[in-house]
Amino acid sequence: MEFAEVVRRRRMVRNYDPGRPVPPEVVDRLLDHAVRAPSAGFSQGWGFLVLEEPEDRERFWAATTPAGGGRERWLAGMRRAPLIVVPHANRDAYLDRYAEADKGWSDRAEGRWPVPYWYVDTGFAALLMLLTAVDEGLGACFFGIPPQRIGAYREAFGVPPELHPIGAITVGYRAVDHRSPSLRRGRRPVQDVVRRGRWT
Repeated sequence: MEFAEVVRRRRMVRNYDPGRPVPPEVVDRLLDHAVRAPSAGFSQGWGFLVLEEPEDRERFWAATTPAGGGRERWLAGMRRAPLIVVPHANRDAYLDRYAEADKGWSDRAEGRWPVPYWYVDTGFAALLMLLTAVDEGLGACFFGIPPQRIGAYREAFGVPPELHPIGAITVGYRAVDHRSPSLRRGRRPVQDVVRRGRWT
């Protein structure tokens, strides 16, 4: 598929065919592409938890899903995904890397960073997985883990404290899906969000 077509087709898919697992070689490609994301100082401060077995996926939903909330239809479709990948950011990998001699900082001060690149770079890796899914004929959805459920998630999967989940990605073959009501807002035109030369 041409890259422009991959970008055009990318959208968040919230319902999957539970009878079609993601082939192992495709899972490997998703992860291989993820680790090709750019990272500040080539820190590569990310980690990916891959959940393919039904009991692991069920444990994920049990740990991360708040009770009630009126999102039953959304969850029903998402829970059918045969693959969940949880990308994690590791701040310490960046602070350690930039305290090395070739970077010129003598300490690990977080205040030196204009933005937390450990989250930015892990987000890049997640986007590469989303685009790879489209290129492979699959659907995918990136979504957040509620803050009040992070502790339960960590405990359920033994996630070390230095790794922070930035969200999760469901992947699978698309089933009939309902469109997000948010799409009614429409895509903002390029001329509304781009300035050339200066802002005003």
